Amino acid sequence: MEKKDNKIIIEGITESGEKFRPSDWAERMSGKLSTFEKRRIHYSPLLQPTIKDGHKCVALDPKLQESNPALFESIMKFAKNNKLKICGDDDKEESDEHD
Repeated sequence: MEKKDNKIIIEGITESGEKFRPSDWAERMSGKLSTFEKRRIHYSPLLQPTIKDGHKCVALDPKLQESNPALFESIMKFAKNNKLKICGDDDKEESDEHD
C-alpha cells in the first residue's frame, strides 16, 4: 500500500558530500509557492524547507508535478544540475525491502 504523504527530499548535500551553498537555498526555493500573511511567511505543503540529518532540505510533494509541472521540472533540474542528493522520506524502508 502506498503512503499518501510520501515526499521527495532534496538534500542540501552534493553527491560528493559537500554542503550546498548559499545556506538559505531551501528557503529561497520554497518561497516560490509561499504566501505572506500578517508579516509571516507560510510555505506551501507542496514545497517546503525541512531538516534531515542536520542538513537543510526541500520537501517536494509529488502532487506538484500535476498542479505545476513547469515548477516541478525546474526544481528537479536544479537539483540534478547541482548534484544534490534526491531521495524519498521513506528511503529507509525501501532499502530494507528487496524484490
